[in-house]
This record gives sequence, structure tokens and C-alpha cells, in this order.
Amino acid sequence: MSDAAGVVVLVGRVVFAAFFVVAAMGHFTRKEQMVGYARSVGFPVPALAWWPSGVWLLAGAVSIALGIWPDIGALIVGAWSIPTLWWFHAFWKVEDGQQKMTQMQLFWRNVTFLGAAVTLFGLFAALGDQLRYTLTAPLFQF
Repeated sequence: MSDAAGVVVLVGRVVFAAFFVVAAMGHFTRKEQMVGYARSVGFPVPALAWWPSGVWLLAGAVSIALGIWPDIGALIVGAWSIPTLWWFHAFWKVEDGQQKMTQMQLFWRNVTFLGAAVTLFGLFAALGDQLRYTLTAPLFQF
């Protein structure tokens, strides 16, 4: 991988991870809102919507941005996306048209995050030791 390509991938990693850092901070600072919403949608363990999910998101974001086993960070973000889109943005359960549209957009945003995370995992694993500007190489290498 060339230096220029490495910089492009680094910028993409940081930009992608930035969303999850901001989301994690929201989980840490808005406990009542996070737990209340989780409870309102019937999430089985609402307390997980607070600091545990914030730590999970922060771990994935830091891993991707700094390149500390970035393939694992991509899997962490992807794993977060699945229950989030299924439980928290289940637009098919919403009656109100405006809320349904909002939840559908959030659902597809999280599907996009899942797709990007899987793609990043594949990229990081395929590049292996050639992935530039990381603190460690990817754990998985194809």
C-alpha cells in the first residue's frame, strides 16, 4: 500500500470512527434518555443502552481510528449495528407516519454502518501487515 493510499484509508477510518465516538459520548451523558428509550421499545436489558453500549462503541471507534486491531474494531461496530437497527429502529412497528419515516431512515443508516463495518473488516484483513498508519496489524489476515 502506498503512502497516499494509506493516508486516504486513515482519513476514512477517522471520519467513520468519529460518528461512534460522538454516539458513545451520548450514551455516557444521557443515561435516563438511553435507558428510557430502550425500555420503551422493549429491549430485554435496558441498562445495556447506557454505559455498556457507550464503552462498546468507544472501543470500536478507537480501534478503527488508531489502528489497534482495526479489524476487530470494525466487527465491534458491526455487531453493535445489528441489535440497534432491529430493536431501536423497528419502523415496521410504528403507527405514526412521521415517526415511521424517521425510524426507517435510522434503520437504513444502521444497515449502512453494518455494510461499511463489514467492508472495513474485509479491507483490513486483506491488507494485513500492509495496512498503513496503524498501531498494530489486523488480528485476522486473509
